[in-house]
Amino acid sequence: MTGGCRLCPRECLADRAHGERGYCRMPLEPFAARAALHYWEEPCISGTEGSGAVFFSGCTLRCVFCQNYKIAMGETGKQVSAERLAEIFLELQEQGANNVNLVTAGHFLPSVIRALQRAKVQGLSIPVVYNTSGYEKAEILRNLEGLVDIWLPDCKYQSAALAEKYSHAADYPNRVKEALTEMIRQAGTPVFDSRGMMQKGVIVRHLVLPGCVYDSKDVIEYLHDSWGERIWVSILSQYTPLSHVRAFPELNRKVTEEEYREVVEYALFLGMKQVYVQPGECAQESFIPAFDGRGI
Repeated sequence: MTGGCRLCPRECLADRAHGERGYCRMPLEPFAARAALHYWEEPCISGTEGSGAVFFSGCTLRCVFCQNYKIAMGETGKQVSAERLAEIFLELQEQGANNVNLVTAGHFLPSVIRALQRAKVQGLSIPVVYNTSGYEKAEILRNLEGLVDIWLPDCKYQSAALAEKYSHAADYPNRVKEALTEMIRQAGTPVFDSRGMMQKGVIVRHLVLPGCVYDSKDVIEYLHDSWGERIWVSILSQYTPLSHVRAFPELNRKVTEEEYREVVEYALFLGMKQVYVQPGECAQESFIPAFDGRGI
């Protein structure tokens, strides 16, 4: 990668091709921590058969409240070639996965693109899901046109102050808007099959954080006003305070039922119909998968 890494908005310029670790804490070649059927995505993604989730190690955002911090911090995972990635995608298809779900793959895109191209030539026919924090460069996402069917980004904040405090990325609100514009351009109108499984489209996730209802409402209003029925929105209640969040006492609790209900009711007040909501029992560590190298 001539001139250093510019794959994400950090543009840290690390020489990852020669082993230097970037902000993502990863070299250029992919590391992955798990590839298996995953049943905890939105119903139109997981269904009853499961989503073929490939969890990549490292992260360009590294939020202080991260639920998957062991892989986000690069503490676990195995190096995998583009050729092996292609095999993994096909193996997940053979297991009956509804889709191939690329979880936080942006910092490995050159290899992921080669793997997707190879797998499609070899018979990959199920939809490809790009599952991301939303902290992406639109010009980099253009390289995925024709390879990704379903976009599953977060929209974490509208507040630059919260984005800086909790994700060290004051530019997050602007970056996610640019990324969403590109994703929606590529995806077009949402398409579902006869079973209700999404084949093409965009689902934007928003995780409600304790004490941040005001910003959650701003996020929901932005999504509604900007995109209307061109997207689906998934409002998540699953925030789980793990041990590493103790430095932020305001985050060291679960979201209350009242906080979550206020955000959902605001979405309904705005007239949003294409919305997924989540039961409160999802806010527990048992919903965090084991990053044990399975399937890699």
